[in-house]
Amino acid sequence: QVQLVESGGGLVQAGGSLRLSCAASGRTFSSYALGWFRQAPGKEREFVAAINWSGSITYYADSVKGRFTISRDNAKNTVYLQMNSLKPEDTAVYYCAGRTRGGRGPVLLLEGNYDYWGQGTQVTVSS
Repeated sequence: QVQLVESGGGLVQAGGSLRLSCAASGRTFSSYALGWFRQAPGKEREFVAAINWSGSITYYADSVKGRFTISRDNAKNTVYLQMNSLKPEDTAVYYCAGRTRGGRGPVLLLEGNYDYWGQGTQVTVSS
């Protein structure tokens, strides 16, 4: 069983930065593709960013491209989401997700293709 635990959320002013972390259990973490998704109040969960098993390929939603950076440290079983130039519309619960089959391309953009999920961490951006 894989467990994902997010941390790093909080309250920040518009224009500020936060770094989310997601620590994973499991000896095969380095083979997983990983993603970040978010869900704002009253809205469906949406894709934010994804990274392949080695960290060599990344994907971003258009709404965060150029502001957010996903990265991973396989030695620490951790994936990160660096969020800069935050906007009030970035306010949401952020979830990390793991796909044990790895993969690349459009498959990583869909939440149904992930096998494990964290409990989420709240990010609130004030105007």
